[in-house]
Amino acid sequence: MTEIVKKIKPGFLTLTLMVFFASLLRLIPHPPNFTPIAAVALFGGAYFSKKQYAFLVPISAMFLTDAIIGFHSLSWLVYLCFALIVGIGILLLKQISFNRVLIAALLSSISFFIITNFGVWLGSKFYPQNINGLIQCYVAAIPFFSYNVLGDLLYSGLLFSVYELIKIYNPIPAVSKT
Repeated sequence: MTEIVKKIKPGFLTLTLMVFFASLLRLIPHPPNFTPIAAVALFGGAYFSKKQYAFLVPISAMFLTDAIIGFHSLSWLVYLCFALIVGIGILLLKQISFNRVLIAALLSSISFFIITNFGVWLGSKFYPQNINGLIQCYVAAIPFFSYNVLGDLLYSGLLFSVYELIKIYNPIPAVSKT
């Protein structure tokens, strides 16, 4: 076991621990949709150099917390959005900057809102299956969207800032983009 641990690069371990720790914040009481999930996906997409880990580590962390919280009928759609957000992190965050993280976080929030609420409307008996029902569904979700945006911005800012500080103050070269 210690041989395996010795082979893990410090940067990979740091990123993985940050992803899992941030994901655990879903387990504490929070306003609806005010979670670090999109931030974790963006962070993974931006920093894991092996893109299979960019998807695997954050999705594993989300799956672990969902196993505790519980799955729902639209979980598959949330995971699809999550994978899309990892892709946003890969594409938009090849060079990390404040503006790029801000844009990626906002794009993630908007994508999640549009896709998941479309899924809610599509599978709902509560909303009529016409354009008026779709509009009603989106309007009803607006209060959740504000929490979603605030959470994505806050947690993205925290994750990216903390990791950049770690890179500055940690002399281990492997803590760079891993």
